Amino acid sequence: MDSLSYKTVFVNKQEAQKGWILLDAEGQTLGRFASEAAKILRGKNKASFTPNMDCGDYVVIINAEKINLTGKKWTDKVYVRHTGYPGGQRFTTPTEMLAKFPARILEKAIKGMLPKNRLGRELFRNVHVYAGTEHPHQAQSPKAVTLSL
Repeated sequence: MDSLSYKTVFVNKQEAQKGWILLDAEGQTLGRFASEAAKILRGKNKASFTPNMDCGDYVVIINAEKINLTGKKWTDKVYVRHTGYPGGQRFTTPTEMLAKFPARILEKAIKGMLPKNRLGRELFRNVHVYAGTEHPHQAQSPKAVTLSL
């Protein structure tokens, strides 16, 4: 056996084959859809996955306002944020968030599934979530992928 064929290959930023993926969130369950999108962002669906590098694809998500939540999560789930001032804790439900910022529900779910470090913040810049079917990334010709969830 040739021992050179068993060398582990680490991909650097210049060698990463980054493409554009188009995902449709219509009728999908939030958590299951977000975890698949996070895997694609991270590059875990590729054979050349490198844990410490951004080797994933750019992800464009459309129809974010048509995402599904199971059970009573539309009213019982709570998003918590803090203004930074004393007594500044604010609570929001997905129903309220959908009315104001429809794409933010999916963005928060995906961001929570990425690493909590510099790499995760860099990876989150590669996701573009839109409430409707229109998106400004036609020039990149994203490849439409249907997720079997």
